[in-house]
Amino acid sequence: MDVGVDERERLIGTLAQKRERLNEQARRQREARDRLNDGTKSHAQRRDELNAQVRGLVEQANAHRARRDGLNAQVREAKAKRDELNHEAHAKGEALHALRRGRGHAGEGVPVAKLKAEVRQLEYQQQTTVLTPQKEKALIDLIAAKLKEIKAREGEDHVDAEMKGAAEAARAAKLAAEEQHALVTRLANEAQEAHEQMAKLFGEADGIRKQADGEQAEFVKSKVEADKVHRHYIGMVGSVRDLERVLHALRLEEPGQPTVSQAARAEADEIFDKFRKGEKLSTEDLMALQKAGRL
Repeated sequence: MDVGVDERERLIGTLAQKRERLNEQARRQREARDRLNDGTKSHAQRRDELNAQVRGLVEQANAHRARRDGLNAQVREAKAKRDELNHEAHAKGEALHALRRGRGHAGEGVPVAKLKAEVRQLEYQQQTTVLTPQKEKALIDLIAAKLKEIKAREGEDHVDAEMKGAAEAARAAKLAAEEQHALVTRLANEAQEAHEQMAKLFGEADGIRKQADGEQAEFVKSKVEADKVHRHYIGMVGSVRDLERVLHALRLEEPGQPTVSQAARAEADEIFDKFRKGEKLSTEDLMALQKAGRL
């Protein structure tokens, strides 16, 4: 059935209104897509910034780890050297004691270094403890006795050349061992500090990495939604173009045009009926309209 002039004008008006509605919907979809794409870019930029921070922190942490490992290697070497020096100091101390016993000082088995340590402890006790006058006098007398013993022992060592040499060797060996122990302690402390810095930086990197993972999740979510809205937008644009082609055909249709077959015209009328109902026209439908002279 042919489309009459009045009906054609009414259809043109209806389709024009529908085209405007679709254009407006397509515009809103495009704006929504653009907003989502802006959000996607923002999440990607923030993610990249956070990942750059993570890389920087990890690089610093690895530097501290390398320093820690190097210091731990030095600690192991310093400990081995300290053990050697301690063994040497013990041997020289034993040699000095044996020499003293041979000189008739068998009863003086306490090393001078230990006596000095005892004096320091007693002096500290005197300064920090509240004592009765009687107890304080006894403490002072004890300190004086030990100082006298130290002086006598050191004096004896200097009188005897052999004793003096053994005493100096023992003191030197003990001092070397103590200095080596101080080196071990310093290196171990530095290694521990490097380890703590490493652990702190790795912890900070883990925290920021979680933020970056969150931005990545939002990036994916926003991109998926943007792609979905874009597909809707493209579909609407296609519908608008179909409408424009049909409107163009309707406006060009005039009486007196070359006739087409009844079957082709009937098919074209059927396609127009589909379009009136809001159905989307396929490529085959458009070709049929063109064949019927409607496009």
